[in-house]
Amino acid sequence: MANHMEAIKNAVIGGKHAEIKALVTQALDAGLDPNTIINDALIAAMDVVGTDFGSGKIFVPEMFVAALTMKSGLDIVKPRLAGGQIQSRGTVIMATVKGDLHDIGKNLVSMMLEGAGFKVLDLGVDLSVEKLIEQVKAIQPDILGLSALLTTTMPEMQKVIAELKTQGLRDKVKVLVGGAPLDRTFAEKIGADGYGTNAAEAVELARRFAGVKA
Repeated sequence: MANHMEAIKNAVIGGKHAEIKALVTQALDAGLDPNTIINDALIAAMDVVGTDFGSGKIFVPEMFVAALTMKSGLDIVKPRLAGGQIQSRGTVIMATVKGDLHDIGKNLVSMMLEGAGFKVLDLGVDLSVEKLIEQVKAIQPDILGLSALLTTTMPEMQKVIAELKTQGLRDKVKVLVGGAPLDRTFAEKIGADGYGTNAAEAVELARRFAGVKA
């Protein structure tokens, strides 16, 4: 059992995308519990990846490949779960705001969050305030993650937060913002709950919001 788990964990950390599906399948065939594989191998590996990124041991390309590897492993495990559901640490809506079509950073954060045990609904790019509010009402997420890569689209984040207040939803969802032109001062000014300078920091904030200990 330990050998299977260690092999999966090392494959994710090392970004061995070509090997992960076979390793996870072998572990399942050996009788390992799907949730154990998810929590103690896949998620545990992404915790290490996030720590390594935060300390400067690895960089964005390595983190991206590790996240893709984890996601491939997760796709093998999911059908074996009872009811097909992973025990979630919380629900997160991710979106790039209206007028902005950039999604690489958002996609990486989405994969990292999924790797950390969150249920992630990625709504894509160019999301209007109205559409985001509609989705918050329908899905009732714990966290709303907003991304912007253009200075011209940053004000859209403030509009979303203002509309959440107007609709009486602001105290029901944590708002996490990120993107290259943003900084902590801007995040505080618009009333966001948190600002992530990178994917690892965004995940750490999400874990804190969810009351998950590192």
